[in-house]
Amino acid sequence: MIELVIFDADGVLFDSTESNTAYYNAIFAAIGEPAMSREEEHAGVFMAAPQVFELRARGDQEKLARMRQAARGIDSTPFFELLRPALALRPFLTELKRDYRVGLATNRSATIPALIDFLGLEGIFDAVASARDPVRPKPAPDIVALCLERARVAAAAAVYVGDSETDRIAAEGAGTHFIGVGARVDHAHRIATIAELPATLARVFRPPN
Repeated sequence: MIELVIFDADGVLFDSTESNTAYYNAIFAAIGEPAMSREEEHAGVFMAAPQVFELRARGDQEKLARMRQAARGIDSTPFFELLRPALALRPFLTELKRDYRVGLATNRSATIPALIDFLGLEGIFDAVASARDPVRPKPAPDIVALCLERARVAAAAAVYVGDSETDRIAAEGAGTHFIGVGARVDHAHRIATIAELPATLARVFRPPN
């Protein structure tokens, strides 16, 4: 029986491609770097910021240090205006909480408290874990495992909802069930958007007669 539904943020609760691209491009511009490539734009949806910086630096420690310094001086909240939620999130999650507890496990880091506030989701999540915690980012299972620990729910009683192979690998590593969202992930249980999630949960995890 599923007790806890854990959500990834980017690509699941909202489309963040435009927002993330603008954020990283602002950082790159601040240090005289060119805009993101298509590869980097794709990576920016599911990678933690340190991973995106490492991808751009390609081993150049001086460049990496400059990106980190620039990031510390940028206010990320204006970029939230470019997020595209999949639906009205608070009513959707409030209704889901009638049957399940809900968690958030994401490779986002310092932006998490402000993001939750911006989206109007204060008090919704029973547990939150992110790359701001002292754990490895996904695809390591640490963030999902930490969310389980904070919710005090066994892995077998939880499902992680993600939109990438990184999410699937993290879920499997943590021992949770998985539901994929969108075209970036290949899985037996895949939905187009989270609007389909309640029906999918009821169908896939229906108790045996």
